[in-house]
Amino acid sequence: MTIRRPLDGMLVLDLGQIYNGPYCGLQLSFMGARVLKIEPPEGDVVRRRKREIEPYPLVMLNSNKESVVLDLKQPHGKEIFLSLVAKADVLIENFAAGVMDRLGLGWEVLHKLNPRLVYGGSSGFGLDGPYRNLAAMDVTIQAMSGITNATGHADGPPTKAGAAVCDFLAGIHLCAGIVGALVQRERTGMGQRVEVAMHEAAAISLASALGAVMDGDQNVPDRTGNRHPALAIAPYNTYPCIDGYVAIFTSAERHWHSMCQILGRPDLLKNPDYSTIPGRAKRMAEIDDIVGAWTITRSKDDVLRLLNDAHVPCAPVKTAREVAYDHHLEARGFWVDIDHPKRGRTRVPISPIRLHAGGKAEIHRPAPTLGQHTEAVLSELLGITAAELTRLRNEKVTVPVA
Repeated sequence: MTIRRPLDGMLVLDLGQIYNGPYCGLQLSFMGARVLKIEPPEGDVVRRRKREIEPYPLVMLNSNKESVVLDLKQPHGKEIFLSLVAKADVLIENFAAGVMDRLGLGWEVLHKLNPRLVYGGSSGFGLDGPYRNLAAMDVTIQAMSGITNATGHADGPPTKAGAAVCDFLAGIHLCAGIVGALVQRERTGMGQRVEVAMHEAAAISLASALGAVMDGDQNVPDRTGNRHPALAIAPYNTYPCIDGYVAIFTSAERHWHSMCQILGRPDLLKNPDYSTIPGRAKRMAEIDDIVGAWTITRSKDDVLRLLNDAHVPCAPVKTAREVAYDHHLEARGFWVDIDHPKRGRTRVPISPIRLHAGGKAEIHRPAPTLGQHTEAVLSELLGITAAELTRLRNEKVTVPVA
């Protein structure tokens, strides 16, 4: 018996740009939905970064999708889009608040046309509130959510996180909201609007730092480097090795006891200054020096092996290259090598969401080139004739297939 994916048979219109919306659409595709990537004639913003080759992030985040180009600013393009909406189960967009309304394609219009439609929108700051109209990109949301201020060392400037954390936090929250709305639709027969503000999705990630604020602790600096955000645990840091760094922390007494044995310092267990978690936190610098003096004479792999055997939480600090070829991710099947029409052999990820009773997440088509599926989709779903398709190309409502 063929195992059906949870969203098999559902049609998603993905107007997502850059990372946030497209990541949501990607996850829905892994759950079985048919995802049409609706692009303007110039393509997704990411697609414009390199003209001679598809940029990797675009290929990474748009597997399994079909690209349909429609100029939504033209009446004919809008008309075709509304015809697709009438057949769709889900719409995704991550434009600034109000953009879809200005196009005449906002929630009220689309809901009236298709009451079963689940409309998923993610903007920087949400549909209301004082920040509603502020420009929003990952870097600005990091700043406004407190992530930038919390990142870096106490004696250094605020520093953005190296990864686009806010885009992906928002994208996966949007995906969860859409799936929840689809479940609700099964009960009520009606679609609904799903709203995710990047700002809110990011702010919750400051749990430890917010804990210090809410508890009234005035002694914790805004930035604590690689130490615990509330300076409440030691050891908790990255430590130098012969070939890089390792991250180590001891969240339980048993970790500290094991750590002392590994360091060859059982005497530390008899020292009353180090006998409690708060006591060790007060002597963080001393403990970091002791641990660092031990790690600096060893490789990352040696430290990992020794501490893992002792059940002390530890991990090597990996580079992007090391992650791309990580043997654990390889063994888990996270990376899949595909043949892309422009990039050739390219490594892309599957979904981190593993549904053990819902069929394996698979990549059945590489990310599309701009407009690759426009004519096939419009012919199949809307019955548009070859002559009409030619007229649409000539009117630049769509674009010639590359």
